[in-house]
Amino acid sequence: MAENVSEVWAERPSIGLFALVAVFSAFIWQAATAIYNIYFHPLRGFPGPLLQRASVLPWAIQNSIGVQARRTQKLHDQYGPVVRIGPNHLSFTDPKAWKDIYGHRVGNGLHANEMMKAEPFVKSIKSIPTSIINADREEHSRFRRALSHGFSDAAMRVQEPDIVKYVDLLIERLHRECDQGNKALNIEAWYNFTTFDIVGDLVFGQSFNCLKDSDYHPWIEFIFKSVRSGAVLVSLTYIGLSSLVQVLFRLGSFAIVRVQKYTDDMVSTRLSMEKSRDDLFEGLVKRRDDWNLSFKKLSANAFLLVLAGSETTATTLSGATYLLLKHPEILEKLKHEIRSTFEDASQININSVGNLKYMLAVLNEALRLYPPVTSGLVRTVPEGGSEIAGHFVAEGTYVEIQQWSMNHSKDNWADPWEFNPERFLTTSEEALEVGNKLEALQAFNVGPRNCIGRNLAYAEMRIILARVIFAFDLEIADKSRDWIDDQKTYILWDRAPLNVYLKPLGETKA
Repeated sequence: MAENVSEVWAERPSIGLFALVAVFSAFIWQAATAIYNIYFHPLRGFPGPLLQRASVLPWAIQNSIGVQARRTQKLHDQYGPVVRIGPNHLSFTDPKAWKDIYGHRVGNGLHANEMMKAEPFVKSIKSIPTSIINADREEHSRFRRALSHGFSDAAMRVQEPDIVKYVDLLIERLHRECDQGNKALNIEAWYNFTTFDIVGDLVFGQSFNCLKDSDYHPWIEFIFKSVRSGAVLVSLTYIGLSSLVQVLFRLGSFAIVRVQKYTDDMVSTRLSMEKSRDDLFEGLVKRRDDWNLSFKKLSANAFLLVLAGSETTATTLSGATYLLLKHPEILEKLKHEIRSTFEDASQININSVGNLKYMLAVLNEALRLYPPVTSGLVRTVPEGGSEIAGHFVAEGTYVEIQQWSMNHSKDNWADPWEFNPERFLTTSEEALEVGNKLEALQAFNVGPRNCIGRNLAYAEMRIILARVIFAFDLEIADKSRDWIDDQKTYILWDRAPLNVYLKPLGETKA
């Protein structure tokens, strides 16, 4: 027994020595990697803070805690239109980079017509079926062709009654809840209720009943909770811990399984409908047999359509409302345009709101100052490298335009932090003369992966905002006066309540 104890004690120094050697080796490896990244990496000539040029950890930490987009914008102010935000990661604010990164690529014997999405940002979870957001070029093109009719002008005319009925319900519920303007309502939540109900109907043929219940569906609650956790998983993948991400995902998959069941049930109901529907999902439904689309892929695409078709629209409506309430003189101009154009709420429809020029300028300026997607549209430079905004960038580099940085760059906008819809009421040439590069704003992206739902989003936003302003006078509650500043962003905003007093005017103009 004594001999065994002695042997154990004799082994302990060896174990300690092994641990010390392992720690020292790891330190040497990290130091050598940092030295390579700073002095020998192909991106060594691009400016950026020392720590972010040396290591992936600063970006990953910033992304995990919801401050990365704001931090990157400040780096652009300091370093200029191209910044090295990671050892192998560049961010651009030169408007020419839109086409160079996201546009169609032609000539020079290129094997693909686009830069591919960076896998850590769209495929951090390996077991999730492909959808329109993370499919390769060929599959994405098929998905897009199938879905395009549902987002066409003709389809929107067919869908208009479904959209309007939920806007009618929104106005009815706001009238009921506002206590004649004496009770502050979280208008951000009510916008979300509306957009989710609309897109639920247009994808699944059934509402989430958020407006009816004045509450979020469990499916939607999961989306909000996943915004933060998703950022953490992307950050872990970014620093090379993909295997750990898969384990963490499996351990925490209960919530995923729950929401997947909700989605699967709604897709099953949608597929059981005998009558074809001219909606957002019909294109994929019609082709599921010809293309041998699995139920899981149908469900994954339905999930993405609901998320993209609701969350970003509600975000823009919330941002526009906040900015209008912080600038009463601009709100008065929009009030005048809406209330002088329409005699009755029934006149507010897809066609008529398309004539509201000041309304469009307000929405564009809101998209600039409070973009629904702040960052995360990362691409990988293909083999042979690429020219981006006048800079040669080596193959394998992560490149992106971050909307928050692009939209707040003093190189692109006169008074970039000012809410000024008038900048969108002039021609591009006139705007450029006073310092506004209108082409810098690409809220729906460009190229083969641009947002397919742009027209539907603008139609929804115009109708909802017009109806709200036609029906109510609005005043912001004191606790929401710093609404944008109080939020963090994990690619999507982690929105705070936007408390607003709504005083009814009636649905017929006095």
